[in-house]
Amino acid sequence: MDELVGPRLYSCHKCRNHVSLHDDIISKAFQGRHGRAFLFSHAMNVVVGAKEDRHLMTGLHTVADISCGDCNEVLGWKYERAYEASQKYKEGKFIFEKSKIVKDNW
Repeated sequence: MDELVGPRLYSCHKCRNHVSLHDDIISKAFQGRHGRAFLFSHAMNVVVGAKEDRHLMTGLHTVADISCGDCNEVLGWKYERAYEASQKYKEGKFIFEKSKIVKDNW
């Protein structure tokens, strides 16, 4: 029956552009700038901004903001590099702020 409905998606809260699949969630236990955030293995229809070093709760990381490919709303960031060995699993992954995305096709 799931095949008839299609995949469960997350979309930009502003314009409803599809940005990730529910199946790509790694963790819902992250903190963003504006509250809860989800860690995803993949993202789509987003623009990755310039890399910058940021001191986050788990240490120093090189990150790049990700914006909606349609309306340019900043939705979260991409982990480009983690300096702590215990944080390396985040490299190449995406944070979407819960307040910036909505469920679509559920």
